[in-house]
Amino acid sequence: MDCDARRPDERNTVYLFEGKQFDDEVALEKGNFSYLMGADLDFQDPQVRDEVTAWGKWYLDTTGVDGFRLDAVKHISAWFFAPWLEDMERHAGRELFVVAEYWTADLAALEWFLNRLGRKITLFGVPLHYRFHTASRSSGHFDMRGLLDNTLMRQRDQNVVTFVENHDSQPLQALESVVESWFKPLAYAVILLRREGYPCVFHADYYGAEYEDVGRDGQRYRITLPSHRSLIDKFLHARRHFAYGAQRDYLDQPSCVGWTRLGDDEHPRAMAVLMSDGQPGAKWMDVSRPNARFIDITEHDPQQVVTNSDGWGEFRCLGGSVSVWVQE
Repeated sequence: MDCDARRPDERNTVYLFEGKQFDDEVALEKGNFSYLMGADLDFQDPQVRDEVTAWGKWYLDTTGVDGFRLDAVKHISAWFFAPWLEDMERHAGRELFVVAEYWTADLAALEWFLNRLGRKITLFGVPLHYRFHTASRSSGHFDMRGLLDNTLMRQRDQNVVTFVENHDSQPLQALESVVESWFKPLAYAVILLRREGYPCVFHADYYGAEYEDVGRDGQRYRITLPSHRSLIDKFLHARRHFAYGAQRDYLDQPSCVGWTRLGDDEHPRAMAVLMSDGQPGAKWMDVSRPNARFIDITEHDPQQVVTNSDGWGEFRCLGGSVSVWVQE
């Protein structure tokens, strides 16, 4: 496939060489989405497949990596990846962790891809990112009970790498779908403190970022992204020490939702997470720790919560915020 760069009137025309065919088992956006960014690798050609396989083995030998991030897989025939990954693991002599970027909010398309590969692989949780984006733009009117609806986090929790924002979704970028700053602590609590998925922290959310770029209107803008490092560090501490064992959900109110983690033999202390996208909230939740004291490690609420004789406590959070209560 190619285009004729000498004819500006045909810049949007793609030519298919005689004897070739468009890739199958790719995204059906724009009819067939195998052709991306003015370049295409012809995976129908065995020489191309052999070269990509040789490159993968060379990369494993050279770097010693434990896995791969596969970019833009919806533009490549899905049937290619299963045998390629089998070759990579056979060459490496070990199981490799693989995450693929298939950018769509269509849960059915992501499940089709996972089923087609028929092996252990993870996909970035794009539908959940869009739920965060929508919730953050809803001025406190998002129904938080459905935050996880139609997401891989709920449907395929062992096959998803969860994220809040990335390099494509941030302001002025190709797939701009910003998660507003006030909601990011809530979103990171979801991906870091629940049992589903493999969470991924975005560099710019952790360290902050400043840059200039051109908007869709052709004007240049300066963007400042604040750091959420302080809270993310607290969530990471809670994940390491408290996010274990059974999880009990309290996703039962439109604006205020929460869950508890009950620990395990090696991590016996419990945790409760409560968040609200609207007004300050409070909720009775079971942590199965009778007469125990809990503190909010976010320091949003300075008062302790003491559970009753049945192991239930009334946990609190500020409006538009999240509190993480850990057993003292």
